[in-house]
Amino acid sequence: MKIGLLECDHVIEKFQHIGGDYRDMFTKLLPELEFRFYNVCNGQFPESLDDCEAYICTGSRHSVYENIDWIKQLKDFVFQLYENEKKFVGVCFGHQMLAEALGGKVLKSEGGWNVGVHQFEMNSKESWMTPFQQKFNLLMMCQDQVVKMPKNSELLARSDDCSVGMFKVGDNMLGIQAHPEFSINYEKALMLDRIDLIGEEKVKKSLNSLDKSLDNSLIRDWITGFLNF
Repeated sequence: MKIGLLECDHVIEKFQHIGGDYRDMFTKLLPELEFRFYNVCNGQFPESLDDCEAYICTGSRHSVYENIDWIKQLKDFVFQLYENEKKFVGVCFGHQMLAEALGGKVLKSEGGWNVGVHQFEMNSKESWMTPFQQKFNLLMMCQDQVVKMPKNSELLARSDDCSVGMFKVGDNMLGIQAHPEFSINYEKALMLDRIDLIGEEKVKKSLNSLDKSLDNSLIRDWITGFLNF
């Protein structure tokens, strides 16, 4: 299966030694997939929906509601994927893009940034969730959240600080708010670099959460199962 990675941002140079760029993180997370890369944040989009069998959309420092040309073009592209029943997985910004593109709503969280390790609880069990766990831990790095899901969508998972942690639209579109591609070291570097934005108290608390185990490999299996479902 050929997967198009829609790159909505790039790791800043001073952190690239940790795990490379986002394309490196996703290829490490999903080594069995064949990727084709599209630098959409710099205007490089697939020439056709059929360039790839499925698409994965990355995170971004931007918000999906910003009035930026490539973001508006990406919304249209994701809508076209939905209309043509193409497989799509959105992660963080990509998760929010899925919601916005199909008529949902994304806003800044009233609780501020969500960072560190968060536990999510399943609201629904799908056949491609093998092996299945009722609860799982993932890293978060966001201040925006989906506050309204699109029509015909189903909530799959939530956390205490994130009411829409994972959702699907039909059988082809999947959104995951957290970051299964992130490593502990990269998350820690981002938190320390963004203390003024996130807040010192929240960063200190969230650094302590990094001792918890992650379920990145579980979500890898779920993404692979979803794409092949």
